[in-house]
Amino acid sequence: MSSVRILPVGEHALLIELDSGEAAGALHAELLRRRAAGTLPAVREIVPAARTVLLDGVADPPSLATQLTTWDVPPLEPCARETVEIPVRYDGPDLADVAALWGVAEREVAEIHRAAEFRVAFCGFAPGFAYLTGLDERYAVPRRATPRTAVPVGSVALAGPYTGVYPRSSPGGWQLIGTTDAPLWDPHREPAALLAPGTRVRFVPGAAR
Repeated sequence: MSSVRILPVGEHALLIELDSGEAAGALHAELLRRRAAGTLPAVREIVPAARTVLLDGVADPPSLATQLTTWDVPPLEPCARETVEIPVRYDGPDLADVAALWGVAEREVAEIHRAAEFRVAFCGFAPGFAYLTGLDERYAVPRRATPRTAVPVGSVALAGPYTGVYPRSSPGGWQLIGTTDAPLWDPHREPAALLAPGTRVRFVPGAAR
């Protein structure tokens, strides 16, 4: 791997820093492949983030760190996992603002967003909240200057290069473009989170209320 920094975290963990989100996603996929094939030394948890991957519960961190520097990690495959479809109504309160930022009509925001194939880069912020990549970089938008104190559950939102869906009501500063009834987090379901790192996602038309 190129442009990689491997740092010890405590006695049994490694933090792998990479130069891009794409590189972090590719390494995460390679770690999962090797674990499934039985060729990855014992690791309890593999946790991807924006440009890092954390390996926790590593029996011999120095040995694994040395191995990692020799890996030839292939780029992400276009269809590494089954695609999850999320029905969405493009009725968000920030739809007009996003349209203005993109220089398109409001209906075109929905068309552009639905046409993209997304991938869960990593999860965080709240249980079930996934950071999705897939929109072209020209569609990156800033967070709101004034965050909302309560974003409704099921809000489909944009911030920077990411799309996210709020799994529950919470404060937030993302631009809200739509709404879904899909249960992103259900503690009675196995797994509880609908979306996991590496999952492919498509947004499809949802029924109007």
